[in-house]
Amino acid sequence: MEITGYNVAFIAIAAMTVTSAIFVVTLPNILRSALFLMFTFIGVAGLYVLANAEILAAMQLLIYVGAITVLILFAIVLTQQLMGARITQTSRNIVLGGVAAIAVFAFIATTFVSHFSKGSDMIAAQPAVPTSDPLLMIAKMLIQPYVLPFELASFILLVAMVGAIVIAKEDKD
Repeated sequence: MEITGYNVAFIAIAAMTVTSAIFVVTLPNILRSALFLMFTFIGVAGLYVLANAEILAAMQLLIYVGAITVLILFAIVLTQQLMGARITQTSRNIVLGGVAAIAVFAFIATTFVSHFSKGSDMIAAQPAVPTSDPLLMIAKMLIQPYVLPFELASFILLVAMVGAIVIAKEDKD
């Protein structure tokens, strides 16, 4: 296997994503965990770029990094100001979490090994160049078969934002 710039970029972005994800679940400070969650989302967007899915990468950056992470950070900071208490993230049952993580890893590894041991060549060394416009395909899917789930997701996000504003509003009494 020859080492190309694509391989180096993939290894670097994947390492950043996995390291950030580990920090998200292991850091005791929830604010720092949220900041590392942002780096995890950025790493996933980088992986989308490497897979020639630039539209998904842009949506990942706009929605998850730009909106969801900012909303999480806003909620953490506002909660700390209103309640006056520091929120910590602690793992109470490390053994059960470790067993669950090992079980999930074993399942994923078994799936990959069983798939690729059959001689499948589904993953190429370089991602394929798309033959059609991915933006047009996404637009058709959002307008035609997935319009209801798309609108439900936007309604749920709207309700969450209104709920956050109501909860955050201080009583002036």
